[in-house]
Amino acid sequence: MSHPLAARVIQLAYDPGISPQGGGLPGIAVLKNVVNSINLFGIIAVVGALAVSLGVWAWGHHTGGHQAEANGKKGAVVSAGAALGLGAANGIIAFFSALGTQVH
Repeated sequence: MSHPLAARVIQLAYDPGISPQGGGLPGIAVLKNVVNSINLFGIIAVVGALAVSLGVWAWGHHTGGHQAEANGKKGAVVSAGAALGLGAANGIIAFFSALGTQVH
């Protein structure tokens, strides 16, 4: 004999019927503004880090400091990667979110 409650729990385990929707909670616009500001702050910090790294790279090259030159190069590459990640964050999340909706 089948129990209706057990069948409902099994159905929920396969499809809970939940999908992201805007407008469900108050403060979404404020949260978006906060995240946008954090992203801008990160990009500004990366510009500063890149400038410092390039300066260390140049200083190490001209003084013969191989360690400083290598650290400047690493800093420049990391700064460029961070800028790429910050700039592409929205697209990356949108891509994987859309990919996640295809999982059944």
